[in-house]
Amino acid sequence: MVGFHAFKIGRRAAWRCGWLGTMVLLFAVAIPVARGQDGSAPDKVQDSTTPTLPNGQTWNLHIQSTVVGQGHTSFPAEYTGANSLTPGAEVRDTVSVDVMGGVRLWHGGEFFTDVLVWQGYGLSNTLGVAGFPNGEAFRVGKTYPDAAICRAFIRETIGFGGEKEAAEEAPFELGGKNDIRRLTLTMGHFSAKDIFDTNAYSNDPRSQFMNWALMANGAWDYPANTLGFSNGAAVELNSRAWAGRLGLFQVSKVANGLRMDWNVANAWSAVAEVERRYSPRGHAGALRLLAYDTRAHMGSYQDTLNNPALDENIGLTAAYRHKYGFGINLEQEIRKNLGVFARLGWSDGKNQTYEFTDVDRTVSAGLNLKGGQWRRPQDTVGLAVVINGISAVHRQFLAAGGLGITVGDGALDYSAEAIVEAYYNWKIAKHFQLTPDYQFAQNPAYNRARGPVNLVALRLHTEF
Repeated sequence: MVGFHAFKIGRRAAWRCGWLGTMVLLFAVAIPVARGQDGSAPDKVQDSTTPTLPNGQTWNLHIQSTVVGQGHTSFPAEYTGANSLTPGAEVRDTVSVDVMGGVRLWHGGEFFTDVLVWQGYGLSNTLGVAGFPNGEAFRVGKTYPDAAICRAFIRETIGFGGEKEAAEEAPFELGGKNDIRRLTLTMGHFSAKDIFDTNAYSNDPRSQFMNWALMANGAWDYPANTLGFSNGAAVELNSRAWAGRLGLFQVSKVANGLRMDWNVANAWSAVAEVERRYSPRGHAGALRLLAYDTRAHMGSYQDTLNNPALDENIGLTAAYRHKYGFGINLEQEIRKNLGVFARLGWSDGKNQTYEFTDVDRTVSAGLNLKGGQWRRPQDTVGLAVVINGISAVHRQFLAAGGLGITVGDGALDYSAEAIVEAYYNWKIAKHFQLTPDYQFAQNPAYNRARGPVNLVALRLHTEF
């Protein structure tokens, strides 16, 4: 991954003008491409398959932008540590823009890329809650816009013939038809979450639930750098009712770092998933079982506790160790416009959280309701609950003053972290969605001595 600073402007107000200029430039480039070199609107066929191959769309281009403003009121806290959520009232914002393109290379072969521009900070520098409330906030915040190629991968699809199904045109998906029975190979730089642990109702923090523990299984310490991406390969075998997936990815050189560890013989993350799809009375559902094993240069909670001279600096015990876990992922349509979901997750919790967030045990459940009953069929209401926990030795480490990726109050009066989230995704225009979001966090960072916390957010999402 190559990161570079997009703009350096002295004052925040001046930067906002620069950001507006950037957006104008992006649309100035994108619109002629989408409409044709002379700026004229293409005909209906060209709009979706410009030009076409026998098996589908040749190329596509998408742009998304998501702006999140989030804050919390002041809350009681007996003490505050290095990785704590600030007890005083706080407001932060994040901005992201993705330019995503795909091209068909040959029959069955596709290449996709994604250039990400981001700016802003999560609350308290993305610290203080294991189920962090903003899925658009990275661990590395930026005062000015930064940019990176966050995806660049090749996908090869090998069909086995027989019945076909439509592939809807979307980011990282060229429109056309695929054999239902197929083998798909993906290799390059992308997110493990693009392929594993997906869920129709709780997956995308840009349009669904915003909490980290609701956009993914919190106990899956999934392989990713600070921005959430990795180098790797995955293979998927699909049939009408079943799918099986295997993936192998690089891990970071240091916990939640930007650079990857190229000692690939000792540093890797393997993940496997089996999916069963079904449709009782015509209502689509799926059950997914996930398992992972990660080997990385990670510290040990027990080794750190055993040596008081280390002063709870877990990095001083780093060695190539394993971490493994399991997950269950369920989605089910109950009736038209109403769906429910649930996740369960467990990890061994012996060694430090390395890539995602400080969760060893998790359970979440929620519902998703479309607005057809009040004549807003493209609006969505979501309500979910998540409960996170950590292993016994992980608790001892935090109580002794240890720090994780997202938590560490300097001491710990342990209790499970409980979070409730509710949102209303309001489609205000063809390409624009406005979402008010509310979250309630009890025992943030597993600490009864702090909170509860009320968090509110407003999200504006645009996609073309």
